[in-house]
Amino acid sequence: MRALSMCLIAAALTAFGADAAELSAIVQKPAVDVYAEPKFEATKIASLKRNTAVVISAQHGLWYELQLPAGTPGFVRVNDVRVDYAGAEDGGANQRVLTGGKAGSGRVTETAGVRGIDESDLKSAAYDGAQLNAMMANRVDDATATAYATEHDRQATTVAYASEAKRGKTGKSSGTSSLSSAGGMLGSLGQGLGSMLGTADKVMPKSEDELSAEELALGPEIAGRVLGARPLWNDAAAQERVNLIGRWVALQTSRPDLPWAFGVIDTPEVNAFAAPGGYVMVTRGLYELLSSDGEVAAVLAHEISHCVQRDHYNVIRQQEMATMGKDQVMGNVDANISTENPAVAFARSYVEKHGATVMLATLDREAEYRADKAAEIYLARAGMNPMALYSVLQKMIALGSQSAGLAQLYKTHPALDGRMDRIDKRDYDGLKAYTTRE
Repeated sequence: MRALSMCLIAAALTAFGADAAELSAIVQKPAVDVYAEPKFEATKIASLKRNTAVVISAQHGLWYELQLPAGTPGFVRVNDVRVDYAGAEDGGANQRVLTGGKAGSGRVTETAGVRGIDESDLKSAAYDGAQLNAMMANRVDDATATAYATEHDRQATTVAYASEAKRGKTGKSSGTSSLSSAGGMLGSLGQGLGSMLGTADKVMPKSEDELSAEELALGPEIAGRVLGARPLWNDAAAQERVNLIGRWVALQTSRPDLPWAFGVIDTPEVNAFAAPGGYVMVTRGLYELLSSDGEVAAVLAHEISHCVQRDHYNVIRQQEMATMGKDQVMGNVDANISTENPAVAFARSYVEKHGATVMLATLDREAEYRADKAAEIYLARAGMNPMALYSVLQKMIALGSQSAGLAQLYKTHPALDGRMDRIDKRDYDGLKAYTTRE
């Protein structure tokens, strides 16, 4: 069974086909060297200046094949040029160029009429325990993930990341004493400090244990409702692959001990979700665009960063504080919350009111840019090339600014070209040693 799944994984890594449609692009850098083959050791056959229009005919790993004026092919790196936004989704041509004509089942017919997961779906979807159990059953342990990485010649690398969230198992959080910016809601709710002290500014920070309890209780409740909206994709190889890669990447973070679980959900839209506590879901539409383990890892690493930084959990805290009011925290809490584990009780109460709508919350732009930067760090640490994230963003741009499959992603994330501009501005600061990896 393992040998069969590895064969299926290998088939998924096929580069763009020779019969793929073409994509227009422009040179992004002041000057770009063009190579005769997709490798740095090859002969340089041309040099292109900034804003030169080019045509991409295929992708080979992290190289684009260009058609030069003389009709000969040449190769540049994926971040040397910028793919043009397609004006509108065209019924499949752009998807085919991004997947080498090997589209997944139904991909070619899923055009602009496709409806993705929207807020109403996530609010009304019932918790699907069977699907959540199936997702958790696909988890792999550290040893299995490490063995998969070793089979593919990936070794963990030490890369510093000053902005990475530091999480201890115990002790006080590093926040201030304000309820809106510090610690967990549930610790304060359970102790009644909001009403006893009268103002939120007097609420004490919560311990790391309290924060973790809230986060871990919310994760499965929210993930179960996302799966109630859209089930897992019935592709065992894909589910195994995202868990093998995701677990390996998660091991490179400051929170490897979270109960990480990864899944591909069955919807053609292009998106991914990170529920608190380490539950990461990628849509089938996005998964089918990814042509290498590195690109899969890039998508997962971005979402993993949201979990590590507690980005969606922090949105939940802010929502609840805005709903309950700073000075009457206890007055609006269900009295039953004190009769059971407060973290579990709150998680249940929260999803009864909001479902899984936090998954479509618009995070602060800096949180998204930070997740991109963290993804690059995690890719380098995992023995991969951080430029894989750039390749993924290029593929999404090629789907078109009017793509129905990207509608929800555009609502919740900064513009794709803006995200690439940030990467270009950083110029892989501190990571250039890892950008020659294939």
